[in-house]
Amino acid sequence: MHRHKLFHDHLIRHGRHGWGGRGERHGERRGRFGRFFGHGDLRTVILALLEAQPRHGYELIKELEDRTGGAYRPSPGVIYPTLALLEDEGRVRQAGGETGRKLYEISDEGRAELDRDRTVVEALFARMEDAGRHAGPGRPRVERALANLQMALKTRMARPVSAEELDRIVGMIDDTASSIERT
Repeated sequence: MHRHKLFHDHLIRHGRHGWGGRGERHGERRGRFGRFFGHGDLRTVILALLEAQPRHGYELIKELEDRTGGAYRPSPGVIYPTLALLEDEGRVRQAGGETGRKLYEISDEGRAELDRDRTVVEALFARMEDAGRHAGPGRPRVERALANLQMALKTRMARPVSAEELDRIVGMIDDTASSIERT
């Protein structure tokens, strides 16, 4: 079975084909964890980024995060299957690169698809730029710090904790929240 068929089946099973899993239509964003791109938009953005220069999957993830000011960071579980699908469809190809890291470049078929969608590409890049302006320069750093805190709490709470230790942990979190509010 082709990789794009497996990816399509995955999308169907997880409610991401046609209608979103939480009742939103593709392209609508609901809250902090809503969809950033509508159905098919990510593939178009990936093609446009690869048209500018060949990239590894990780570089695509970082570029999308940078362009949106941290408002959107696709997971490897989204980027790599999309690249595999685009490769199966002949829209991208591997361009060599370091051992163990696949470098992708756009193909003539991918350029032809982009040429048909230039206005969509421009609108998507404008949306990403707008998100980046509204996200502010510190958002990725704050999200990283929150992820560190969450991991530290998860690790600590996996071990036995006394009532006194729990009070101290909760106090530190409350003190930090109060300090942030006063800043």
